[in-house]
Amino acid sequence: MDEREDAMFKTTGSKWLLPVSGYLGLSLDQVNFLACQLFALVAAFWFRLYLSHASSIVRHAVATLLGIFFLFFCFGWYSAHILAVVAVNYLFIIKADLNNVHRYSMVTAMGYLTACHMSRVFIYNYGILSTDFSGPLMIVTQKITTLAFQLHDGICKKSEQLTSEQKHVAIRVRPSLIEYLSYNLNFLSVLVGPCSNYRDYVDFIEGKHISCRLKQHPGTCNGQNGYDKTPDLSPLNAVCRKLLVCCGCMFLFLVITRSLPITYNADNHFVGHASFLTRLTYAFFSIQAARPKFYFAWTLADAVNNAAGYGFLGMDESGKPSWDLVSNLNIIGIETATSFKTFIDNWNIQTGIWLKTVCYDRAPKHRLPLTFILSALWHGVYPGYYFTFLTAIPITIAARAIRRSIRHYFIGSKVLKLCYDIVTWAATQLAICYTVMPFLLLSVEHTIVYYRSMYFHVHIISILAAVALHRKHKPRETSAANNSAPPVSLSSSSSTAACPAQCQPVHSNNNDKEN
Repeated sequence: MDEREDAMFKTTGSKWLLPVSGYLGLSLDQVNFLACQLFALVAAFWFRLYLSHASSIVRHAVATLLGIFFLFFCFGWYSAHILAVVAVNYLFIIKADLNNVHRYSMVTAMGYLTACHMSRVFIYNYGILSTDFSGPLMIVTQKITTLAFQLHDGICKKSEQLTSEQKHVAIRVRPSLIEYLSYNLNFLSVLVGPCSNYRDYVDFIEGKHISCRLKQHPGTCNGQNGYDKTPDLSPLNAVCRKLLVCCGCMFLFLVITRSLPITYNADNHFVGHASFLTRLTYAFFSIQAARPKFYFAWTLADAVNNAAGYGFLGMDESGKPSWDLVSNLNIIGIETATSFKTFIDNWNIQTGIWLKTVCYDRAPKHRLPLTFILSALWHGVYPGYYFTFLTAIPITIAARAIRRSIRHYFIGSKVLKLCYDIVTWAATQLAICYTVMPFLLLSVEHTIVYYRSMYFHVHIISILAAVALHRKHKPRETSAANNSAPPVSLSSSSSTAACPAQCQPVHSNNNDKEN
């Protein structure tokens, strides 16, 4: 009873499900979040089946009102922070000089987010508040800044100043209030994301989402009497498949994750008495065990979007519909990654696209460090975040140098290539484990204890490799394929050249670039 009273005291959201919280042994905020996402899943099916022919204004309004309800149900009055930053940035959109609107929005949204992060750390002394409204605020920050940059590109820049991706998503007209609110606060993504392009979302609300993407594959549409007859594509199979993944992840979380606590990696007794190999093994498996909770949240969010009819990417090579446009992760890609870059490209995909859109592609120099710093700042002000992202810089540089220097020696033979893949897989997973550990430990003290127990070996190896192999890698060959438009595909770096301008998406995490 004391724990339930403590949960009631901490949680500013709804207390309706407190009995369920006590029965399941989960915190009330977790139960509220899960209840909202399950309700969102049901509402998404209703939204697709019964509001598909409603006017876009009605669909915008319903999506917005449900999203605001979820915020108040989960976070109570803390929702005012999210609503306030959305309202202020809409004033910038309609009142400010569009030549600078992207700067105003970035400074305001990131500044407010950082202030909230700092107040939480300062007040709660590294404790994570039960009702952590910073998650939705982080998603809203991505959407606000994405829209502002795309609006600036569409109105203030000439076509030749934009990359092909920027042209595809540029916004030519200021959004109305209901469109802006719906994009930022819709129930499909208000709690856990993912962030998506404004034009993709508006196409979805206006009922053009699937037809625009099918135009990339003319064989799927039969033009008769001036009309395009498109098949009625159902997301049911994709939703069911992703819900099965969610069930598996929930099972792993309840059975395995709790038995391998991350904090044990910095336990003084464990560090002082266990061998290096034992510590390394436990670190590897505890990081692996920490992933299912992220897999669950992001896959469920993806399923919710798909259930509403949003997230159609196109037809795959076998002619089947793919519903991975707004997917935030590729579990197989993560677990089989053989390079640091491949892992990053498949983890938190939409955040990677956001960082590329607002920072990496626009920074005049020092793009990699600036992107990692922005990522750390967006995540919060816990010291562990900065240890993680600053550690990732030399590892990324070293990984690039090693790959360019030695990979070409192994690709000529299947056996050598297999051996190379096995070794690079193990090295990648251990490097990720080493890099991500501070992100989960959060504090300076625990991070230093862990890195000392690992003898800072990844830092040392990465720096030595980067220095030794600097400018000594094999020059990249220029192929004819690099000088021509890439083929349309359903990879995360898919080209959209075949789609009309009004239907163009961006779904790229830069996989096509050499690592």
